Amino acid sequence: MGEARRRKIEGLSPQRKKSKNKRTDNSQRILSWLPVTDNQRNQFINLTIRGGWWGIGILVFVWLVVRLIGPALGWWIPADLR
Repeated sequence: MGEARRRKIEGLSPQRKKSKNKRTDNSQRILSWLPVTDNQRNQFINLTIRGGWWGIGILVFVWLVVRLIGPALGWWIPADLR
């Protein structure tokens, strides 16, 4: 016996079809006319914070190469040390 027939005999409601979009964001919108929700805002803030820290890390790495590693290996001489 098929599932649909069994549910009909037992008086149960038909099964709901699974939606393709599993990520439904039911959080409140920031502004009623703006299609951005609170969850999306928080995700954006977290992304920009993480990106800022990556940028700081890259800046420190480049500074170390330019000021310490490059001159120590003889790749160049900094202008203020000539």
